Amino acid sequence: MHISEFNFELPPELIAQQPIEPRDQARMLRVRRGEKTWCDSSFAELPTLLSPNDVLVINNTRVFPARLIGHRILHGQRGAKVEALLVRALAENEWEAMAKPGRALPIGAQLEFGGRLRGEVTAIFADGRRAIRFHADENLAGLIDQIGNTPLPPYIKRDYAEKVRLDEPRYQTIYATQRGAIAAPTAGLHFTERVFTELNARGSEVVEITHHVGAATFQPVRVENIEEHKIEAESFEISATAAKIINAAKQTGKRIIAVGTTTTRALESAADEKGLVQAGPQSAELFIHPGYRFRVIDALLTNFHLPQSSLLILVAAFAGRDLTLDAYQHAVKQGYRFYSYGDCMFIS
Repeated sequence: MHISEFNFELPPELIAQQPIEPRDQARMLRVRRGEKTWCDSSFAELPTLLSPNDVLVINNTRVFPARLIGHRILHGQRGAKVEALLVRALAENEWEAMAKPGRALPIGAQLEFGGRLRGEVTAIFADGRRAIRFHADENLAGLIDQIGNTPLPPYIKRDYAEKVRLDEPRYQTIYATQRGAIAAPTAGLHFTERVFTELNARGSEVVEITHHVGAATFQPVRVENIEEHKIEAESFEISATAAKIINAAKQTGKRIIAVGTTTTRALESAADEKGLVQAGPQSAELFIHPGYRFRVIDALLTNFHLPQSSLLILVAAFAGRDLTLDAYQHAVKQGYRFYSYGDCMFIS
C-alpha cells in the first residue's frame, strides 16, 4: 500500500495544546468494526462498555526527563548551546542521543549539562545520532531526573516555565511506575482513579505491562510502499503473572482490550502462533500494517494520530483503512482534539 493512502487533512487548531481537566472528560469516538459504524461518546463512559469478561491491558512505563540542555566545552570555556534527547542506553553511563546542532558535535566533543553533568561524544551513527558517555560525581539517573526536561512532542508549543508547571505532572499516566520512556503512552492519559474504581466495580480486570516508548513511536514513514518501512526496536516486559492472566482470558474467550498502540505492539510482538503471550523482557520491532493478523487484542483504546504515521497505519490495520479514515474525517468535522493531549477512540 502507498503511504499517501493514509493521509488526511487536519486543521492546525485541532492539535491539542493543553490537557483536558479532569482527565476522564475527554471525548471518545466509539468505532464498531463489525457494523462499520461510529458514534460520539465520552471517555468517562468507558467502564459501561466493558464487562467482567474483559481484560484491560495498560502500559505502566514512566516518562523520564530525557531532554538535556547544555553547552559544548571548548578550551575549558562554555561554547555554543547544545541539546541532547536521550533515546537508548548503550552501556553503563553511555546513551544514544538525538543531539543538536549535530554538525558541531564531532567525536571527542566535550559537553556540559546543568553545570553538574559532563559528557563526551564517543560515536556518530549513520542516522546522525550521537553516542554520549557521561561523567558525574553522583548517580546518573538521579542527576538526569534533576536537570533534565520533559521531552514533549514538537507540536506542543510551550515555554520552559509552563512545561515545569503543567507538563511535568500531567504528561504522565496516573499509574506510571517504571522509568524509561521518552514519551507518554497517551491513550492512558485519560484514566482517573474514578474510572478504575468503576472498572473494578464492574468486575473488569486490569493488567499492567511495561513498554518503554522510544524513538520508534515517532519515526516517520519515509518509504512510499509502507510494507518496506522498518521500525526501530523498543524494549518491553510482560510479567509471568500478566502473561498468565492474558493467556487464560484468551483461552476462555474473554476480550483483551489494549490501551494504546504501544501496548498493542508489545502484546502482538510477544504472541506465539497460537496467540499466547510469552513472559519476560523482550524487544518490539513489529510494524503492524493492513494485512496483519492480530493474535491477541480484541479491542483498542487509542488517541488520534498524525497523518501517514506508523501509529495511524496500525489503527487502520485493526479497524480497516476506509473505516479508520472515515472516522477520522468525522472527528475533524466534529472538532475532536488530536494527538498527545487530545481525545480518543475506542475500537471494538
